[in-house]
Amino acid sequence: MRFTLSWLRRHLDTDAPLARITGTLSAIGLEVEGVEDRAAPLAPFRIARVVEAVPHPNADRLRVCKVDAGEGRIVEVVCGAPNARTGMKGVFAPPGSFIPGTGITLRVGEIRGVRSNGMLLSAREMGLGEDHTGIVELPEEAPVGESYARWAGLDDPVIEINVTPNRGDALGVRGVARDLAAAGLGTLRPWRPEPVPARFASPLRWEIADPRACTWVLGRALRGLSNGPSPKWLQDQLTAIGLRPINALVDVTNWFTYDLGRPLHVFDVRKVKGQVLTMRMAREGERLLALNGREYALTAEDGVIADAAGAEAIGGIIGGEHTGCDEHTTEAFIECALFDPVRIALSGRRHDIRTDARARFERGVDPALMPPALEAATRMMLEFCGGEASEVVAAGAEPAWRRSATLRFRRLAEFGGAEVPPEEAVGVLERLGFAVERRDAESVTVAVPSWRNDIAQPGALDQAPGLPAERARAAAEGCAAIEPECDLIEEVLRIRGLDRVPPVSLPVASPVPPPALTPKQARTALARRVLAARGMLDCVSFGFLDSRIAALFGEAPGALRLDNPIASDLDQMRPTPVASLLLAAARNAARGFGDVALAEVGGGYRDPTPEGQLQIAAGVRVGATPRHWAEPSRPMDAMDAKGDAFALLAALGVPMPALTVTADAPGFYHPGRSGVVRQGRQALATFGEIHPQVLAALDLHGPAAAFEVFLDAIPEPKRRRRGPPDLPPFQPVRRDFAFLVDETVPAEAVLKAARAADRALIGDVTLFDRYAGERVPRGKVSLAIQVTLQPREATLTDTQIEAVADKVVQAVAKATGAVLRA
Repeated sequence: MRFTLSWLRRHLDTDAPLARITGTLSAIGLEVEGVEDRAAPLAPFRIARVVEAVPHPNADRLRVCKVDAGEGRIVEVVCGAPNARTGMKGVFAPPGSFIPGTGITLRVGEIRGVRSNGMLLSAREMGLGEDHTGIVELPEEAPVGESYARWAGLDDPVIEINVTPNRGDALGVRGVARDLAAAGLGTLRPWRPEPVPARFASPLRWEIADPRACTWVLGRALRGLSNGPSPKWLQDQLTAIGLRPINALVDVTNWFTYDLGRPLHVFDVRKVKGQVLTMRMAREGERLLALNGREYALTAEDGVIADAAGAEAIGGIIGGEHTGCDEHTTEAFIECALFDPVRIALSGRRHDIRTDARARFERGVDPALMPPALEAATRMMLEFCGGEASEVVAAGAEPAWRRSATLRFRRLAEFGGAEVPPEEAVGVLERLGFAVERRDAESVTVAVPSWRNDIAQPGALDQAPGLPAERARAAAEGCAAIEPECDLIEEVLRIRGLDRVPPVSLPVASPVPPPALTPKQARTALARRVLAARGMLDCVSFGFLDSRIAALFGEAPGALRLDNPIASDLDQMRPTPVASLLLAAARNAARGFGDVALAEVGGGYRDPTPEGQLQIAAGVRVGATPRHWAEPSRPMDAMDAKGDAFALLAALGVPMPALTVTADAPGFYHPGRSGVVRQGRQALATFGEIHPQVLAALDLHGPAAAFEVFLDAIPEPKRRRRGPPDLPPFQPVRRDFAFLVDETVPAEAVLKAARAADRALIGDVTLFDRYAGERVPRGKVSLAIQVTLQPREATLTDTQIEAVADKVVQAVAKATGAVLRA
């Protein structure tokens, strides 16, 4: 919302300086976005007369001008403007002035041998327009030596405030002035427009065919008009706030939009087809060529103002070009209507139309202001354009806006934290226009003024759609008791000054703040860090892909098919992030980067239910291991993926000895070179090499290994009291064993049996070698394990160590049929 200081003072009788006004505006909730002082950069410029203008002796297109800049000074200026001539008046800039349009500081100079002691300015050089065809020409009555900015009315600061969505009344200068007066910054000037007598019957009448389009509308015809430019003061005020003056009739409607926050519209009577203007909803296929030059395809949800030829305006948003007023208009019809805020907002958003009228109607306008606003606009138009006015014609009825609200004085301290005397609270409300209906020592009941539609209406939820009647009544009673009172508390506190509301800290629930992330969120972040630390690039990809690709990685049910995909090859929710990563690896390989390691923590989808959306940490390695001088490069295999999966599970706190591996991996893995990591029966991860058929379908040349860790399946760690770390005082003892087992026996069986041999002393068991070859019988493999013995009560003797070793050999032999290798 923008307005000038002089405009504000048309409604506010105050001698407060600009700084105090802007400070008070921010303190009462109308935050000042900025103040534009247009006179500041123009301060050095003075009105001057060209006493003499003669051709330059050394240049055909230059003139040497003697300029009277006031105070009896005659200075010589070299000027290249074609309109520089003897006797004219213009704007003079003395040496040392900063020229805003060019960004230079003026100095005394010599042009083609003639000294120039200043400059005669064009509009563009002053930053007041784009005209650079010549210097500014001023009328004869312009006083020589006077400040140009002061004479031109540019010393009127422009204030811009930020208006919150609930304060539609603050989108008018009078509403802003009312708030400032209530804050003690002056007195609100009275405003009672004198009625304009009717001289003839209106040639047009209103009809409301659909109350969704409009609930109440007034109109008045004017004839005998001479529609030309509006007065200079009105044009200056509109220009100052960024509006372009058009003609007197249109300028008046724009002026009242900002002055009172009351949008109006004028129709050219001769351009209207028929004698009836109808408020209705738009018809199928109806179009409107609007005043902004754009054509809009209307929908059945748009309220329009129509004549016999069709829609002529989108009600409350923008008028049509066909019936707009121009310099040839001699008969006009003023429209002053009330529209539904929600419908205005939806229509404006649907067509992407942003107008001053829409901004006010969608916030709600003063319904009681319509008759006096129509009278005031009529009088101003007749003053500017001549002519006479018709009777006022109307349709619909004024809505029932009258309501009351009650404020309990103790609530100001309970809700607002400020001790406000009852007299002061009542005084604030009265200055804002609330009329006292009842008052006692504990509370006051006031009538809410028509312009404050943000003050909640008691019982407004009685007709709330979708609510049972009993619940609606209960909600309405609560609303009646609380919401209007909270609004009144807000009014009292903000007018006293928001800076006077004492800051009160929220109570501290705990001396130690709760964690910012849930365990699931922390687990996701940790998974990303672990995979990145293992040399994998973190990826972010779409959660959907081509349904034909998705079918390679599991079921692609129709329930997970997208009805409106962003691309034809992104029509299916993906079963696993591995698919997206392999597609990314294929794109990299096609561009010469065949060896990649990619990871993503994202969604995999099994069905449309919440349980069917899995959070998966996935990774792929394609090509060969990175070359290193100390070791040869080798192709990626299932063990690389298994190492990644196990490293991530260990970082997430999964007890590693409790894990087992089964060979029932999904079908997109290579059979025999893949596995499923389980804790009990719960699958925590899968890993393995990618099936050759899948690689061929993706046009990806392997080898490729991948893994998935199902983050949702990992059990939450048990909360334990933190105690001192368990640090045994005795040194551990490590013994190596090599067993010959059938090649079909999984290594996990050997490890599990060794751990169970003596749980009190055996702290860890690891596999460090697997050998199959000429020194091992056919069908057998050698598995070498390391067993760590951790004593806790005393150092182990050789006898105790040998006893545990015997237990390990016996347990492994019993569980797997293995024998100790000689």
